[in-house]
Amino acid sequence: MNFIPDSISTHDNVFDVLKERGFIEQTTHDEEIRELLGKEKIRFYIGFDPTADCLHVGHFMQIIIMMYMQKYGHTPIVLIGGGTTMVGDPSGRTDMRQMMTPQVIRENCILFEGLFRRFLEFDEAFMYTPSGTTLGKGSVNKEPETGKAVCVNNISWLQSLNYIEFIRDIGKHFSVNAMLRAECFKQRLEKGLSFLEFNYMLMQSYDFMVLARDLDCKMQFGGNDQWSNILFGADLTRRELDKQVYGMTFALLTTSEGKKMGKTQQGALWLNPDKTSPYDFYQYWRNTEDADVNKCLRMLTFLPMEEVNRLSSLEGEQINTAKEILAYEVTSLIHGSEEAQKAQEAARAAFGGGGDMENVPTTVFDRSRFEGEGMGLAALLKECGLVSSNGEGFRTIEQGGLTIDGEKVADPKRMITTEAFRDGAILLKKGKKTFHRVRI
Repeated sequence: MNFIPDSISTHDNVFDVLKERGFIEQTTHDEEIRELLGKEKIRFYIGFDPTADCLHVGHFMQIIIMMYMQKYGHTPIVLIGGGTTMVGDPSGRTDMRQMMTPQVIRENCILFEGLFRRFLEFDEAFMYTPSGTTLGKGSVNKEPETGKAVCVNNISWLQSLNYIEFIRDIGKHFSVNAMLRAECFKQRLEKGLSFLEFNYMLMQSYDFMVLARDLDCKMQFGGNDQWSNILFGADLTRRELDKQVYGMTFALLTTSEGKKMGKTQQGALWLNPDKTSPYDFYQYWRNTEDADVNKCLRMLTFLPMEEVNRLSSLEGEQINTAKEILAYEVTSLIHGSEEAQKAQEAARAAFGGGGDMENVPTTVFDRSRFEGEGMGLAALLKECGLVSSNGEGFRTIEQGGLTIDGEKVADPKRMITTEAFRDGAILLKKGKKTFHRVRI
């Protein structure tokens, strides 16, 4: 099941592999962690709050880390934050997260767990039963099989906590002054941090302690925005259990300009084909800036480093070859090789003209919508999802950013009638890279 080829690296320690691929940003104990990962097969965890009904490409970075760890024999603990999602992580945010109902959170948890099974091999016999007290040890029906992933939901131990007991037993270890200095609260403090959100750090720290106590979890991984939470969790575990645990964070997936990758005009780049089509997913990576090709090949594909370096050294028009390979490899991981091939062929057809256009994003309209005076072009762009409003559609046309079947459109008030359709279809091109077919 593991997608990572044996040829991925000459290193036999996953720490060195992660270092080589450029993932590691911060660690609590650099040399100790390297030694630990080299001599033991450990249990580690990454937490995912199900704030949506699908994983996005930001989550995929974390999944790739788990895949590498599993490849080298370590045991991933997938922590789904059914409890912490009820509070909302303030890390890196300027406003409070929208509250979600328990029912929606439960549904999202189920969907998340299913998605993880696409990428990791699980120990299906594992089952965990938490205790009903803050310091009471939970139980497992059997120890997780080494190298097989297990999934736990923190609602199972957070929901039943007695608040006074929790504050007395756990809260006593947290300095408010130290918490206020934490990076994860800085942005929120400027505009107002709710007491609800202030509790998030205690809850995530408690998660680490529970997993260390009950499942002998020795490491927590996360993005850079989780550094403060990881440190407080490791400290709580040391204070309460007298146990040494470790933390490691990874650079967030950003462009060379420091902007987060995975954001599109339609929102997040989702891993579900119903939310982001394989074609749109492919196109996103095909349109990667030249300066970001190396990072994306290193972090999002399992090509050997020699090939990564060769491809990212290409210049001029040749760099497009590297971008095609990047887009194909990432799309194949998420959607399978067949869908990746279809997306590639559709992209080549759209950019090159002619060819198989069946997999280009398409909106089908009733022919009657274009009879008589027809439909305004700006309105058509909006209905196809290429712009968010008629006003944006007008501006796009006025600025010369739209072509129809290869011909630039200058009139923002143009009406599209049935006469515009050749063989029942027209091809819209917004900017240099966004294609959309309209059929009647």
